[in-house]
Amino acid sequence: MLIPKYQTIKNFKFKSGEILPELKIEYATFGTKKTDDNGNITNGIIYLHGSSGDYSSVKRVKDILGPGKIIDTNDYYVICPTSLGNPGSSSPSTSGMGHLFPKYTVEDMVDAAYNLLTQKLNIKHLKGIIGTSMGGFLALQWAIKYPDFMDFIIPVTSSSTSKGQNYAMSTIMNNYIKNDPDYKNGKYEHKPKTGPQNAMMLLYLFGFSPAYYKNSSNEEMLESIHEMELEGANSDANDIIWQNEATMLYDVSDELHKIKARTLVIGINQDQYFPPDTDVIPLSESIKGSKLFLYDSLLGHVGSSEIKNAEGVISDFLKFGD
Repeated sequence: MLIPKYQTIKNFKFKSGEILPELKIEYATFGTKKTDDNGNITNGIIYLHGSSGDYSSVKRVKDILGPGKIIDTNDYYVICPTSLGNPGSSSPSTSGMGHLFPKYTVEDMVDAAYNLLTQKLNIKHLKGIIGTSMGGFLALQWAIKYPDFMDFIIPVTSSSTSKGQNYAMSTIMNNYIKNDPDYKNGKYEHKPKTGPQNAMMLLYLFGFSPAYYKNSSNEEMLESIHEMELEGANSDANDIIWQNEATMLYDVSDELHKIKARTLVIGINQDQYFPPDTDVIPLSESIKGSKLFLYDSLLGHVGSSEIKNAEGVISDFLKFGD
């Protein structure tokens, strides 16, 4: 079981110019730490989670991370931060600032984690970065802004931009929340529930493959929809909107040429969020020397939890870099 830890970054400056006097970052670590003569960790790998995740979301890739596994934690030290804007780290809800919390970007999310590693954890260079979904956005942004900071990146079920269906989905989610009478332009005292519930239920429509829905009983689908409804009821409205707006601005398509890290792009053929033809394959083709691997999963986008299907490819990719 992962135990979360916390660090505070003083006077964190957002891309907008706004400054947060204290930025709290939640994270967890596991594996074997190796250091140089100056005490800097030399074998770090960072895992970056998706939109509704946190440090514990690393369990999605547990089949490749651990003692004796493809990414052997006897050799690597794994850091799993909860991204800026997600509860656990500073966000509109956890900061107590609500609608006054600074609007942030994907770049700000990367900078917060970068500060954690360099200022607090004695990491000046990473072996690599693994990111799923939104975490893939972050991995790409890392490799563009800090191209010499890591040896490799592995973006999984992700893209270089938020366009089309993803952009529309975020817009509709935000509209559901903003149209909730309890939202009050974000200045609510009591947490709105109807808007966030409807927003999270919308996500269920595209998380899996078409075949998954067809093969599920109506009872199973209703149960899953209810689970998403409960997740929405437990989520903070401003947290959802702030993050959606950050990802809606994300577009690094014209900056992929800056990436120096060795890159393995992994996608799922049945992914409805980031289909291979429109997102994953063009992403790989735009990164010089990158490797591409696609696999099948009835779970669609959620099938990143079946990353064991890419085990051999990841193993070869890592060996080639040694």
